[in-house]
Order: sequence, then C-alpha cells, then structure tokens
Amino acid sequence: MSIEKTTLDFLTKLKKNNSREWFEKNRKQYETAKANTEAFLTELISKMGLFDPGVRELVAKKCMFRINRDIRFSKNKSPYKTNFGASINPGGRKMGGPGYYIHLEPGSSFLAGGIYMPEPPALSAIRQEIDYDLKGFNAVLADKKFKKTFGGLTGEDALKRAPKGYEETNPAIEHLKNRHFIVLKDLSDNDVLSKTFVKNTASAFETMTPFLTFLKRAKE
Repeated sequence: MSIEKTTLDFLTKLKKNNSREWFEKNRKQYETAKANTEAFLTELISKMGLFDPGVRELVAKKCMFRINRDIRFSKNKSPYKTNFGASINPGGRKMGGPGYYIHLEPGSSFLAGGIYMPEPPALSAIRQEIDYDLKGFNAVLADKKFKKTFGGLTGEDALKRAPKGYEETNPAIEHLKNRHFIVLKDLSDNDVLSKTFVKNTASAFETMTPFLTFLKRAKE
C-alpha cells in the first residue's frame, strides 16, 4: 500500500483553505485521503509486528490523530491540522511512553521516535539509566545504521546547565541535559510517494527499536 499523490494534494489544498466551510465542501476528498493513510498504516503495523510484538494487535484508526485542532488556548485559530499524524505504540495515540511516530505533510514529512515531554518521574528515570549505563546508551546511538538513518538526538529544548543532581563534569552530561529524547528522519514528498515507502518506514522503525528499548527499560 502506497501513499497516493491525491492524499498530499488534499493536505496542500487544506493548508490554503483552512476553514470549516471549505472542509465540509471537500469532505469526500478528506475521507479518501484518510482511508488511504489508514490502509498504509495497517500494512506498516503488520510489518512492524514482525520485529515489535507490542504493536502487532494495533488498529491503525486508533493510532491516527484527529485532523481537528484544539484551538481553545492557541493564537492560531485555523480549525484543522495540515498533516496526518500517527503514534504507533501499545495503546495507540493515547500512549505516553516511548514509541514510533509518523508525520505526513507536503514538504514537511518525517519519521520520529522516542519520548517527548516525559513527566518528571519518567525524565528522572531516563537520566538515571543513561548515567548508569552510558556505555550502553552510546552504543545504541553509535550504531552505523542508526546514525545513517537518524543522526542522533534532536537536542530540542535541551538545558543550558546540568540538571539538578548532576555535575557538569559528568561524562554523560550532554545527554542528561535533554528534556526530550527524540530522533527524527526528514522525508521528501518523493520519499512519501515511493512504492517502497511502507517497506522503508518499517526498516527505519526497526533500526530505532534498540533506542526505544533503552528508554522503556529506564521507565520500568
């Protein structure tokens, strides 16, 4: 199953016409694009189940995020997202732990994984596990295929100074300053529309699994 060009075309049009009136007039296009994305995710989950039994029974629909935006506390009052996003984890999109994420948006698609904005106890546990097993964590990040696919941690919102309880001289300090533990792979529209996209995505997520395993171990 491939992502169809009509799916990206719909999202492009939605970005230019982000209103409820336009959306309702073009709801059929939305339903077609959504169905295409669900079918893609269903096949992806099937392939992922071969290396991660924890996602094997997931239903694609429960992994996809709603296209409606929550505008209650946002200055941006556009009613709809301009992407299809899915969190592939045990528990689907409601799972707050380490997991896989796919974001489909014309010109801004990407694959990601890890844990974003962990609660303080989880963040503390992850830092503690990295401090305890820095060698193991570095080995995960240094894997050749992992580095080629994702590079390394995004470093988004990292602290400027050592977190409480750690010294600047700690050999793991640059890892410990992170507040999110995320890796990311940008995708071109050609990547997304490729006939091998589902296979390539599954392969990238398989490469990510040792990283997620480390984070999950820290939370146990």
